[in-house]
Parts: sequence; C-alpha cells; structure tokens
Amino acid sequence: MTSDLRTRQINTIRALALDAVKKANSGHTGTAMALAPLADVLFTRVLKYDAAAPSWSDRDRFVLSAGHASMLLYSMLYLTGYGVSLDDIRNFRQWGSITPGHPEVGLTPGVEVTTGPLGQGLANAVGMALAERHLRARLGSEIVDHRTWVICGDGDLMEGVSHEAASLAGHQKLGRLVAVYDDNQITIDGSTDLTFSDDTQQRFEAYGWHVRNLGEASENTDLLESALHDAAGIENQPSLLIVRSHIGFPAPNAVDTPGAHGAITDDEEIAGAKLAMGFDPQVTFRVDDDVLEAYREAGSKGAELHAEWKLRIARSNLDVSWIDALLTGKPLPNWLDELPKYEPGTSVATRNANNHVIDALVDVVPSLLSGSADLTGNTGTNLVAETLTPSQPEGRKLYYGVREHAMGGIANGMALHGGVLPVVGTFLVFADYMRPSVRMAALSKANVVFVWSHDSIGVGEDGPTHQPIEHVASLRAIPDLPVIRPADANEVTQAWKIAIETEGPIAIILTRQNVPVLEGTVRPNQVERGAYVLIDAPDPAVVLAGTGSEVQLCVDAAASLAAAGIASRVVSMPCWEIFLDQSESYREQVFPHGTPVVGVEAGISLGWDRWADMTVTIDRFGASAPGNEVMEKFGFNAAAVEAAARSLLQ
Repeated sequence: MTSDLRTRQINTIRALALDAVKKANSGHTGTAMALAPLADVLFTRVLKYDAAAPSWSDRDRFVLSAGHASMLLYSMLYLTGYGVSLDDIRNFRQWGSITPGHPEVGLTPGVEVTTGPLGQGLANAVGMALAERHLRARLGSEIVDHRTWVICGDGDLMEGVSHEAASLAGHQKLGRLVAVYDDNQITIDGSTDLTFSDDTQQRFEAYGWHVRNLGEASENTDLLESALHDAAGIENQPSLLIVRSHIGFPAPNAVDTPGAHGAITDDEEIAGAKLAMGFDPQVTFRVDDDVLEAYREAGSKGAELHAEWKLRIARSNLDVSWIDALLTGKPLPNWLDELPKYEPGTSVATRNANNHVIDALVDVVPSLLSGSADLTGNTGTNLVAETLTPSQPEGRKLYYGVREHAMGGIANGMALHGGVLPVVGTFLVFADYMRPSVRMAALSKANVVFVWSHDSIGVGEDGPTHQPIEHVASLRAIPDLPVIRPADANEVTQAWKIAIETEGPIAIILTRQNVPVLEGTVRPNQVERGAYVLIDAPDPAVVLAGTGSEVQLCVDAAASLAAAGIASRVVSMPCWEIFLDQSESYREQVFPHGTPVVGVEAGISLGWDRWADMTVTIDRFGASAPGNEVMEKFGFNAAAVEAAARSLLQ
C-alpha cells in the first residue's frame, strides 16, 4: 500500500465527517477528524473482526466512549463493509437512519454499546474485558481469545463513573483492555485548563494501569500501531495510551478551538480543510474506488479467523450445547425445575428468597454472574460460588466495592458482550447513585438483573437516608425497565422466570424484613401477567391492590371486611409495566369497571391514580425507629387498608 493511498484513506474519514455533519447541520466534527489516523490503524492493522459477521462472539470489542464523535465510527463501519451504506452516512442524524447522533447498539451493525453520556463507554469496556477474561477461563483460549479497545476523551475522564470503573479495572488486573485517551485539551466551554488539572498518567498508574504517554502521536500511524500492539500484549494490567491530538485538524481555523468540538459547518472552513487534504471542495461524500477496496479488504481479513474459530468449536471436547448456552446467555433445558417453591405460612425476607433462587440456578444458567456494591450478603446476591479475582477469573461472584454507578455500567458491558448474565445488587435507596447506568441498560436492552433490597421504611433504624420513598416510582418512570416488587418468596421465584426470559434489563425490588408466604402465590405464571387476582369473592364491592410487603396487609384487610359481610378482591401487582402490556380484556378482569380500588404501597402515591381511587401510601420522608414501629406509625397496617376501603364504599 502506497503512503499516498494511506493518506487518502485517512483523509476520506475526515471528509466524510465534514460532509455528514454539514449536511445534517448538526453533530461533532472535530474529534472524528483528529482521530482519523487512529481509527485507520485500529480497523486495518489491529482489531480482530469479520465485518460480514458483526456478532461473531470472538471478535475484538471496540467502544467509542466519546460517542459524540460517532461519525468516526460510522465512517469505519461503512468503509470496512459492516453493511452501513454511503446513503446512511448522508442521512446522518436523520429520522429513521441507522446513523443517529450517538452510537446505538442494536441499531447499527458494528456498534457494541450505546454511548454518548460520557464515562459510560469506559465502564462498559471494563465490563466487556471482565466478560472476556471470565469466559476465556471457563471455555479456554481456543474458543475465547479477544481484546477490548476503547477511545475516551477529557469528558469521559472527568465524569465520576470513569474513576470508579478504572479503579476496579486496575484492581482486577484486566489485561487485554486498552484505552486510548484522546488528549485534545478542549471542552465545549473552552480549554480544559478551565476545569481540569489532573495528572492523568499518575492517576491511572495509581489505579494499577500500565500507562504510556505517546505525546504528539495522533498523525504517526506507525507509532500508534506499535503502541497498540504492545498494549495488547499486556496480560496483567489494563493499558492507557495517552495521545495528544488536535481537534479539527487540518481545518485552517478551527483546530484546537471549542468550536471544533461541535459542528464545523462554515463553507470556507470546510473548503479550506478539503484543500489541505488535497480534495476538491466542491465534491461531497467522496470515496475513491481504491480507498474503498483497501478498507473492504481489511474488513474481510477476519473471515478466515472466524472460520477457523468455528472449526475449533466443532472440535472442542466441551459439550457444544453447553458452549452455546454459555455464549448466548441461555439456560439449560429443564432449568425451570430448579426454581424453589415455598409453603404458605412460612416467613421469608424476599431478599433471602432471591439468594435461594440464584443459588438454585447457578448450574442451569451457566452465564449467571452475581455481585454487589459492598452489600453482597445484605441484598440476596451472595451466590454460592467462587469469587471472580485476577487469579480466579472463572469465579461467578464479583465484588464491586462501593461503586454503584460503575457497577451498573460494568454490568451493561458484560451483558452486551454476551456470555454473562450479570446480577447486581445494592439497597434500593442507592439506585439513585446508579440511575444513569440503569437508564443506559434500558436504552441498550442490556440483559442485566438489577436487584434492589431494603425496599421501604421497613428498613427501620437506619432512618430516612436509607429508607426509599420515591425510588420505585422513579424507576417505573424509565421506559423498557420492568420493575417487579414481589409480595413474597414465590413471587420472587416467578420474577426470576421473567428475568431469565426477558431481552433487556429488569429490576427486582426486595424486602429486608421477613414477609409471610401467602396462599395462592405458588400458582404458576401469575407474576408474568404483571398483576393478578390473589383472593376473590363473588361480586366484590372493593378491590384491594398492593405490591411487595403490603400485599399481606390487603389479605388481612380482606379477611376483616369479609367478617363484616363486605366482599373484597385482593390483587397482587408485582409489575405495573408488564400488566400494562396485557390485553385490555385481561386488565378489565383484574380491575372490573366500576369497582372501587384501594392501592397499597409503602412508597409515594405518584402513579397510583392510574389504578386506584384511594391509596395507603407515604408522601414524606421516613424516620429512624424499629421497622415494624415505623410501618405502624405511618399507617401501614391492615386496619388502615380496611378503613380506606370502607371510606370508598361510603
């Protein structure tokens, strides 16, 4: 390959970024231009991939954490033959296109994770590297042998999630994770001198990373290639390569300015940049035949490696169906037989029931990997399994430390890598610390099981700082996140059936305190309807609908009403989102039109007006006292439910 062709390849990436952003009149041009040489090196000389098979499980993972530079990635996906077309590049940021403003997994072939909120991609990459090492330990390097690459910028490293994720990556000694820090020293507000004086090299070295500062290397493709290969060979440390780049290069005036961070749309500036690259300013979306041919050849090189990998799978001594179950995250046949059932009248905290379930599933759901943010024994996520450590990467219990936000982002990365079903736990009140990652899980359809325990003022003595009030309602506001609050241990079991079979994240909300196993919850396939009739009576005068630990109050109140000659129906509503997906006729069966409803939940009343005419809820912060006393003082008892029902009937 001549140097002239290499130069035209790199400049083609830059010109496509200029043209796409100009046509959209929206986007981020400068970083895509500055990092074009790095992208060229990665996709032609470093990454292991087969562009014709974007989902090949032993491909290298590439994460553009600086997702605003999406045109850099889209250009490479088009040029190397992932199925992105030149028309897709022309339709950048337009309705219905597969080239949205920030990369979205599941929409564009070759996009591994959804990025844009800064720092998330770096955390995702840590999760992917953890997943690769874990699977390689369990399946062997003949089947799993790839690396994770991530490009991050100043904004990524300012965000707190990057600190959490990088710290855990260093502790876990995650070799085969290579991050390239685009040190362009520019943010939207101006030079990074305004806000940022960290010594990034020392910071990452303190985390336990291997760090190499390449200096002014953004245009030196040979040095970039050498450094990337060297970093890829480090097995016991994650690597950070620091590259000083010049945002907007080679535009005549925008280089190293905040304006280059956004859309370069000035006609003279674009013309000047194209002239500097030897391109005709009047020609847009130019891709020379030899440039495209060279990139397509690079994109097809991995096909042979892919074919060899398939042969190794076929020749493996491991059971092929087990390999498939592990790599795809599927359960083994008859896995449902392992789910525990509980006898009515016993009393079990739903967090403890959750632990029973995951222990029962560990052998029949090979991909299950459980962990918590320093609350493993408290949240029902203490899987009976070996701990995942650098010396024991096959372990299936991961200690995240007090890093809730990164735990969520890392779990998303593991899930999107494939081969791992991550279960992550903390107290419900700390869901606020991880909310951005939870939102990204929902947006990405990452199959993560979020377990949040200590779900109400029933937490007790720890007081209002630890007593969730608004948190269930807040999580219900996130689209595509089913939020399940089981009434008892049997509903926990059924919630896990949903979790295993759902494509996407799920939230399971659990009690600290013991709750009775109720008559009727053991019946199958009830929780998967979202809400169901637990106790019924002919022609009920009122419906008592509850979630979680408050369903027992509805049961007791129904008994008192029956003794007084008032017929009532008890409805357990473990998951509003799933119930809304049911047919209108089913919803009408559960909540007959014209029958008044009392809603009961130890959380805020927000949202209950959709279902209930009156609520027994709490719209203030809690208090510090024994849990039973706190519940009683705030009116969470059967008498209050009965009184609400009588009030409605009057």
